[in-house]
Amino acid sequence: MRKLLSGVRPNRRQVFLAGAVAAASTVATTGTAAAGGYGSGDLGAWKHLTKAIAPAATIQRVLAANGVFMFGDSIGVQDGKALSIRLMNTLSLDLAVNNWSGRPTKETVDELANWKAAYGLPRRVVMSCGTNDVFTPPAMAGQIDRAMSIVGSRTTVFWVNTQVARPGLGATVQLADQRNSAWVNLQLADAQRRYPNLRIVRWAEWLAAKPTRLGTYVRGGIHTSVPYGQDARNELIVQAIKAG
Repeated sequence: MRKLLSGVRPNRRQVFLAGAVAAASTVATTGTAAAGGYGSGDLGAWKHLTKAIAPAATIQRVLAANGVFMFGDSIGVQDGKALSIRLMNTLSLDLAVNNWSGRPTKETVDELANWKAAYGLPRRVVMSCGTNDVFTPPAMAGQIDRAMSIVGSRTTVFWVNTQVARPGLGATVQLADQRNSAWVNLQLADAQRRYPNLRIVRWAEWLAAKPTRLGTYVRGGIHTSVPYGQDARNELIVQAIKAG
């Protein structure tokens, strides 16, 4: 696992360059014009998409055992069950999930607030969101501040950063996706300086460390491949939680 985490402590410039390196390794020679004000297009309707939300009994059990809450998007919907198994097997920690495909960070933070009001929060929260904020990246900073205000100083937040470069949409959109992913990630990096209880799970930097990883560990330019990408990303989360 030390090898998996090696070289994943970049400075601000390296965070930005991670996006550029990944884009260079995946971008096609031709592209299509991008819609939307930031080049990645527009966020579509998402409330009808697949979700995975723990029932109240599970939430209460995990909270009583001081386990982990997870709030995420479609990557969480796909990978949450495998993460739950890995957390239990590795750290004896149970997991309660609130994942919804297509959901941007604002609405994800809304659910964080709702769970806190209804149940309270454990000592550890995983935020697996930001992918759907490439469409409007400037909104991210305010939502990170909201999330950290909601959890307070006694809960540690493990926030997985973002890697998006959709190959099916052409070079122009892929480059915008990478630029906007880096923009989202820089806002996380800036927030980490302000919040001592914010930990970044550096998925984007881990992928960018070797250009071949994008082809093996990511499918469709967004989601983890199964099992390789899913295992690698979940292991980064588990090791971040283990480090505290």
